[in-house]
Amino acid sequence: MLVIDKLDVNLREYLQQNHNQLTWEEIIEITFLIINALHWIHKENSIHRDLHSGNILYSVFNNAWCISDLGFCGPANKSSTCIYGNLPYIAPEVINGKEYTFESDVYSIAMLMWEISSGQPPFMNYEHDCNLAIDIINGMRPKIISEIPSEYKSLMEQCWDADSLKRPDIDTLR
Repeated sequence: MLVIDKLDVNLREYLQQNHNQLTWEEIIEITFLIINALHWIHKENSIHRDLHSGNILYSVFNNAWCISDLGFCGPANKSSTCIYGNLPYIAPEVINGKEYTFESDVYSIAMLMWEISSGQPPFMNYEHDCNLAIDIINGMRPKIISEIPSEYKSLMEQCWDADSLKRPDIDTLR
């Protein structure tokens, strides 16, 4: 028998219900807790490969954020030529045919940071098709809201850098 904590809502639903009341301190705390959860996955030398707001779950009882849906998660040395996931959260190099890496998970963190700060899923007004994929490969990123703190903005931009080697690693993000 497997016993797990009750998780009440995913990040997307949580933001739909609460975004207008969130302070920047709370936004930064949510972001940090998600980064910390990914740290534990990376510490096990695993890559999640499918990070998006539907896979981030919140427990009201524990005031905790957890990463779920580990179906594509696996060892960093497990190669895969398949692309899977939610297009706006997939790193451009993966869309372009390269393998998932720790850095591609960090790109997904940037998209989550954008979603947490804006309250909307990235590229929600675009069809999730080959045109969006090409635009992402060519460097298109969601428009950053004007109220965002400069440190948060800078970190988010580093995490979604087109050059995966310029993205910070998970330990740097912590």
